[in-house]
Amino acid sequence: MYPNDHAESGTAVVSVKFSPSNWKKPLPMDSALTSIGLPVALAIIMFGLGLSLTVGDFARVAKAPKAVSIALVCQLILLPAAAFGLVTLFDLDPLLAVGMMLLAASPGGTTANLFSHLFRGDVALNVTLTAVNSVIAVVTLPLITNFALGYFEPDDADGTLGLQFTKVLQVFAVVLIPVAIGMWVRLRSSAFAERMDKPVRIGSAAVLALVIVGTVISERANIADYLLDIGIVAALFCVLSLSIGYVVPKIFGLEDRQAIASSMEIGIHNSTLAITIAVSLMDNVQLAVPAAVYGVVMFPLAAGFGALITNKSQKLVEVD
Repeated sequence: MYPNDHAESGTAVVSVKFSPSNWKKPLPMDSALTSIGLPVALAIIMFGLGLSLTVGDFARVAKAPKAVSIALVCQLILLPAAAFGLVTLFDLDPLLAVGMMLLAASPGGTTANLFSHLFRGDVALNVTLTAVNSVIAVVTLPLITNFALGYFEPDDADGTLGLQFTKVLQVFAVVLIPVAIGMWVRLRSSAFAERMDKPVRIGSAAVLALVIVGTVISERANIADYLLDIGIVAALFCVLSLSIGYVVPKIFGLEDRQAIASSMEIGIHNSTLAITIAVSLMDNVQLAVPAAVYGVVMFPLAAGFGALITNKSQKLVEVD
């Protein structure tokens, strides 16, 4: 923290603002965690996603165009707008602001399917949304992140993601290639894919936890400041994401199971993808902090939100 003195009408006014100059410099990006661990972790998670997908999951878009379209509008337009509003309202440091926008542009995580199942959502819709979002994110994620870099202009963010073709190819490689391999494995042996589904899901959750812990440990000297600066914003963004994903579909007449599925898909982001891009592709640990913090807060908030809307739905059914 540092004081800024401003002379206004002869009175010294002291304002305190979080200073990125006091942050620890980003760790060297040639460590095993960042150069090998993160891409491998994400590949495992995306491979697991591919094992749960079929070509029919993409074709299902034509069967439920309204539900998919509404969820995609929430994911691709409303969420980045909400994140932009929050980081502007809270006047976040530019690095954290870009990190929040990167998180907002990331597609839903595979854990959304599990949460949707637990709270009686339309899991088939979740699978379809995850599949479609993962493909679209190859284009939208670089564009939104590159916009944030240009708008907030963080001094310490040397990498730029988006219009650089080589980095778009890298996003394509870490997102879609493992998914395609997983889908191919399922096509060749659906029995094997089904046997591996649970172990891969457990492994993916463990990998996600390790990635988050690793990121937090790497920035442990600054974690209190990070939580102070980004914790409230991350929690608010999570609640907003879950709420937008549920309320907007209900406004447009979707049934409760579809609204629950949409809520979980939009509220549970692929934090590992955001962390991997921030650290491995953009060479900046601090850009990954919002995703790491979000990865911690989103699970209890999603569980609480799911319980709330499920109880509400049950009461409405009992009244009817």
